[in-house]
Amino acid sequence: MSNSSSISEFLLLPFADTRELQLLHFALFLAIYLAALLGNGLILTAVACDHRLHTPMYFFLLNLALLDLGCISTTLPKAMANSLWDTRAISYAGCAAQVFFFFFFCLFLAEFSVLTVMAYDRYVAICKPLHYGSLLGSRACAQMAAAAWGSGVLYALLHTASTFSLPLCQGNALNQFFCEIPQILKLSCTNSYLGEVWVLLFSACLTSGCFVFIVFSYVQIFRAVLRMPSEQGRHKAFSTCLPHLAVVSLFLSTAIFAYLKPPSISSPSSDLVVAVLYSVMPPTLNPLIYSMRSQELKGAIRQMISWMFLSSDRFSLFLHK
Repeated sequence: MSNSSSISEFLLLPFADTRELQLLHFALFLAIYLAALLGNGLILTAVACDHRLHTPMYFFLLNLALLDLGCISTTLPKAMANSLWDTRAISYAGCAAQVFFFFFFCLFLAEFSVLTVMAYDRYVAICKPLHYGSLLGSRACAQMAAAAWGSGVLYALLHTASTFSLPLCQGNALNQFFCEIPQILKLSCTNSYLGEVWVLLFSACLTSGCFVFIVFSYVQIFRAVLRMPSEQGRHKAFSTCLPHLAVVSLFLSTAIFAYLKPPSISSPSSDLVVAVLYSVMPPTLNPLIYSMRSQELKGAIRQMISWMFLSSDRFSLFLHK
């Protein structure tokens, strides 16, 4: 019987046993990872470079894109490396780092805090437009973003410390393709995980508060939009809210299903599929959701891409002279 002090590495769950399927998974995840990098990178560059997007809404979208980049970079590179090199091992320190960054970037407090602040931004813009500049000035936006990132760091530290302080007596094999706290708790000694359960309950209370605030904000938003006399105004207001609602719904549905699904439908293969859905798909789809509905963002991205191609053409002409 082993304990946490004698464990130097963990064994992750492989996606496939045959070499051909491992290489196929590597190619698939590489394509998804590059798509996520491209989508979020375009949003980051467009918001940073285009002065027309220097507004609170796009500032918080920039923060969400940073979180999405961090989230998908926490899980996929290691999974791709394991598939490419036909290995399952991850070091103890690497596993602890993966747990910390996964909770920081992917789960609940940091990302959900940013989504909550984005809901507040839409509430002020639609329900209190005359006070938008005073309530969401540059200093207030920076403070809210700092609070979201800071709470995410503390949240991740709390979970990581409480998890890796547990004695592990059930081996070192994890039934997941990355280090995930529920899988690590399965390796702990009997009843030694109760401290982490209390941490999870505390986290559930915090996220419930964020969820209630988002629901309340959108109830007020919909009431205000329905009272607008202009159909064009209603359409414009809804078009700025729909991407945020879609991202919140995607985030909540995947995370809730992953952690609250009935044990009767739980199996290593289904857990693997669900983990891919909630850790990989939101960071990949979020840029597409926002860019589809925002004409300003699409215009900025098109202008940026045109400038890049134009600059490359000029550089080629310069080289040929």
